[in-house]
Amino acid sequence: MDLNFSEAEIARYSRHILLREVGGTGQARLRATSVLIIGAGGLGSPAALYLAAAGIGRIGIVDHDVLELSNLQRQIAHTMAGIGRAKVASAAAAMRAINPDIIVTPIEARVDPASTNALIADYDIVLDGTDNFETRFLVADACVRARKTLISAAVLRFEGQISTFKPHAGAELPCYRCLYPEAPPAGMVPSCSEAGVLGPVTGVMGTLQAVEAMKESLGIGTGLAGRLLLWDALDMRFRMIAVPRDPNCPVCGPAGTSHA
Repeated sequence: MDLNFSEAEIARYSRHILLREVGGTGQARLRATSVLIIGAGGLGSPAALYLAAAGIGRIGIVDHDVLELSNLQRQIAHTMAGIGRAKVASAAAAMRAINPDIIVTPIEARVDPASTNALIADYDIVLDGTDNFETRFLVADACVRARKTLISAAVLRFEGQISTFKPHAGAELPCYRCLYPEAPPAGMVPSCSEAGVLGPVTGVMGTLQAVEAMKESLGIGTGLAGRLLLWDALDMRFRMIAVPRDPNCPVCGPAGTSHA
């Protein structure tokens, strides 16, 4: 691990380096870490900006959408000037403006069964900020097969939730399918475009994804593997729920697809 920092890097990351739990060695570890962010929207925007500012050395960001005016209420990586532009290009420009020393790879692509394995292959940690169960399941299953740590968050109206999934790190740790074996029936869970979302709720949950990604990189604190954090912004109430591993899980269980 390269522990050499320029004077500019020492100044940039000085508040990290002052932390006993981080220090110079931890900052070097962040620089050596790669993170893939799937979704450049409400969750991916704050996660991308904070991880770029923190000095994560290599960040990929995946999205297939172009920026619309309605996105700007919550997707803070973007500005009016980017309307009509690919979200990944807009987000990448914002990340580079914050920290030109990191490597940012914008990937303008739709996540589908043919592309998921290749998308996550070259990254240490995957952040899922998508808004549909089909993509979440594709990403989650691929992370189990590739033994990648997944940090998944979701928001709707005034509520958010987040958890970390890394069944490869311990026999007791669940995967996403242990929590959600299958998608709910069509129409049961509305999307944000149907039910709405308070803008800063996405900011809080995306920022928590960035925090958990950094903790995973640094190996500090207590992560969210095996736990689901729920937040109700209206009541300002946080709840933590234990998520056990399902011994019969079709993905991470003994007969699951990850063992095929």
